[in-house]
Amino acid sequence: MTLISDSGITRYRIEAPTWLMYDKTEPPFQEFPDGIYLEQFDQLLTVQASMKADYAYYNEKMQIWILKGNVHAMNRKGEQFDTPNLNWNQKTHRIYSDSVIHITREKSIITGVGFDSNEEMSQYTILNPTGIFPIKEE
Repeated sequence: MTLISDSGITRYRIEAPTWLMYDKTEPPFQEFPDGIYLEQFDQLLTVQASMKADYAYYNEKMQIWILKGNVHAMNRKGEQFDTPNLNWNQKTHRIYSDSVIHITREKSIITGVGFDSNEEMSQYTILNPTGIFPIKEE
């Protein structure tokens, strides 16, 4: 487990049973073969968002995370994202996937194949969407 701070304020917590660091390889990378769990905090250390996966790989040079297997993410609005694969490019600040994705919102469930989002997962595009939406009948 490790905590990551920015300007003296704890921002992230990372937990993993196994955390392998390959800093002498080209490119250097980190691997989490037994899964990973990440939390993002606000200034009062309240969890704002979280992400977990069965496997993770981080390419340090390209600053790209690859998450695989039962990827679950929750954004600040409480929306739940479930997919088998998710990629996070820290350089471009984009999160994306070409896999099936289910987004559970307060009053709807959206499913699609393919996903592109900002880093906060607050503005996203779902490719080939389907969903269940409540409709008021009049």
